Amino acid sequence: MNVTSEQLHTGWEQFKILNDNHMQISILNYGGIITEILVPDKSEQPENIVLGYKNIEDYKTDPHFFGAIIGRVAGRIQDAAFTLGEKTYKLDANDDKNCLHSGSNGFHGVIWEAEPFQTTEEAGVKLIHTTPDAEGGFPGTVGVTVTYTLNNRNQLIIDYEAISDKTTPLTLTNHSYFNLSGNMKNTIEQHQVKMNSSRFAELDKNLIPTGNLLDVSGTPFDFKQNKKLGDGISADTEQNILAGRGYDHYFVFDREKGNITVKEESSGRMMEIETNQPGTIMYTANNLANGLDLKEGPSRKHLGVCFETQGSPASLHHEGFPPIILEANRLYSKQTTFSFSVE
Repeated sequence: MNVTSEQLHTGWEQFKILNDNHMQISILNYGGIITEILVPDKSEQPENIVLGYKNIEDYKTDPHFFGAIIGRVAGRIQDAAFTLGEKTYKLDANDDKNCLHSGSNGFHGVIWEAEPFQTTEEAGVKLIHTTPDAEGGFPGTVGVTVTYTLNNRNQLIIDYEAISDKTTPLTLTNHSYFNLSGNMKNTIEQHQVKMNSSRFAELDKNLIPTGNLLDVSGTPFDFKQNKKLGDGISADTEQNILAGRGYDHYFVFDREKGNITVKEESSGRMMEIETNQPGTIMYTANNLANGLDLKEGPSRKHLGVCFETQGSPASLHHEGFPPIILEANRLYSKQTTFSFSVE
């Protein structure tokens, strides 16, 4: 195990974590951004499996949130406002009239205090940030710690902890776009996904949950058995079309532990996700712009898939969704583990 750091010309610091199996993760202290994950394929060839920019400066104005920590609230907040108690809080409307990923003051755009660590079996970086009361319109001064750990079992473990001095909405996630084909050889349409979810959130034309949780049975949203992402991308169902031909939906897990398996046949890579979050947004890069200068070539639609494990911002406006209210002086503690292997 080894972790090294490098000062970049942007003033940021980049950490590279390497395990004994030639798996490597690169992380910026800016936004806690994962810029690269190198994972061996079935021929033991390490390749990058996440989308990232060729030019580091492009992360400053990234509209796609590549690899970033998202908070205070991940996802879209309807009408960029919510009511807590008897008070209504107005937020940054950065996605039409809605607030996406907490607006311009979100965690994706801050410099985090970074503390690297390593032992014989694991290494990583602990990232620390305090966001003041009323920043972005949210109540409470919130102290946040996000820890990235890589171990010799080829697991990337992301631990999220936070505490607020006022009751406030909070749900954190990571926004990496995965492509297990390696070095962006193909789109993610042939990726097979399986997850323990029987319900998903219906969206309106603005990608805001309507308040209805729909049964996945008999639809392209049924991933209880392996299903290719291309099935939904090519489907003529209203929900897939509304999302821009694909998925941008919140899936509620059936059990306390969420489990997702992703397979890519040509490389043999498999990614298993386990989390104590109540659900995930699965986003298939339906709105990814063409021609961005990425590490392995130009971007295009459906080039990556995000699994944004989190609570649901829809709970601020609708009953029946996993809640995201963090009580004052109570610890927020969540973990998501990504395990990589070949078959």
